[in-house]
Amino acid sequence: MLLSAVGSRWLRCQAVEKTNTERVQAIFEAAFREYGLPQAIRTDNGAPFASRALAGLSRLAVWWMKLGIQPERIQAGHPEQNGRHERMHRTLQQETAQPAAANRREQQRVMDRFREEYNQVRPHEALKMRTPASLYQPSRREFPARIPEPEYPETMLVRSVRHQGEIRWKKQEVFLSEVLWGERVGLLPLDDRWFRIYFVQVPLALFDSRHLRVVPLNKAKEPDSAWAGEGEASPSPAPLPLSPEGEKVSGMCPV
Repeated sequence: MLLSAVGSRWLRCQAVEKTNTERVQAIFEAAFREYGLPQAIRTDNGAPFASRALAGLSRLAVWWMKLGIQPERIQAGHPEQNGRHERMHRTLQQETAQPAAANRREQQRVMDRFREEYNQVRPHEALKMRTPASLYQPSRREFPARIPEPEYPETMLVRSVRHQGEIRWKKQEVFLSEVLWGERVGLLPLDDRWFRIYFVQVPLALFDSRHLRVVPLNKAKEPDSAWAGEGEASPSPAPLPLSPEGEKVSGMCPV
């Protein structure tokens, strides 16, 4: 089959995006293996942390969620919501890149010296003049030997997301998200028409079984009973687990 110039360019872009995501994931995996798994990771809304897919999910975020890590995303145009990280970047730039070193090897030496001083020597006012190294403790959650897959309770209908990002509903294909290709999602019935779609413990959207359409949560108005006991809304635009108090919506188990 012949590809048009536009088609070829699109495929190359897709391949580059996939490769970049894999590289970033490999860096995170190395960090997780050394330091353990965090409870959450806060990011901006750019790739590879987020996308324009359902609930803003990316393949990297899906991987985090399977590891039990909650993606948190700041609101677009509000870097102050990640102010501590932005402040660290300013210090990093001032100390290591003004001016930059003559070559990469020397620049790496400068970065290594800064990291040692920042973590082990320089006192931090936010830490009551203590150093980060004096307070740091690795996470007790170790990187698993096998990536866990989500389990869903009997109250949910389970569907596999196919290659084109679709789920099967009564012999009909319903588009959900290509980002979730190869994953399983749970559909929690709200009434005889509406279902809430979950991935792991996170609600992603509503499914209208009458009209075979998926409605993002931020554009949907659920029945009052759907929100009963679910607590306060998150200030982050990233999806958060919203399960009724005391109810285990989904657990994690090894493949």
